[in-house]
Amino acid sequence: MNIKVKKRNFLKKKKVKELKKDLGQYSDILADSKNVEILEAEPYSFILVDGEPYIIIIDDKPFPTLKAALANEINGKTVVVDMGAIRFVSNGADIMSPGIVEADSDIEEGDIVLIVDETHKKPLAIGVSLITGDEMVENDSGKAIETKHYVGDSIWNFEV
Repeated sequence: MNIKVKKRNFLKKKKVKELKKDLGQYSDILADSKNVEILEAEPYSFILVDGEPYIIIIDDKPFPTLKAALANEINGKTVVVDMGAIRFVSNGADIMSPGIVEADSDIEEGDIVLIVDETHKKPLAIGVSLITGDEMVENDSGKAIETKHYVGDSIWNFEV
């Protein structure tokens, strides 16, 4: 997928404040930023924080990118997958309950979650939970998370 840039503008403080609210627990990404810009592009728009694509807008909802997660050590709602699931996750597959080893118990349906590997706790993907964190661990079948962004996709490889 090619990302085609349309325009780039700085965000006003009021818009940054709204964005922080929409990001919820991931708003730390914008904490000490000096320059916050919107990069309107096809198929997804990005929020650049000091020139880096730290936030992506998917379906009018902001998601932190994996680059932001790596650079800022995000401590949001986390789901840990076993080592056997890594191959599938890094190819963009949705996360299935059997591959989940651990999940924060405060995860609710519709929450933005960070998917990390079991051994190194490195971010592999970001997605939207389809069930609660407790259900993710308890269930032995079914889809638990819809993947929105993963290591190696066009968002990961995007550079400004």
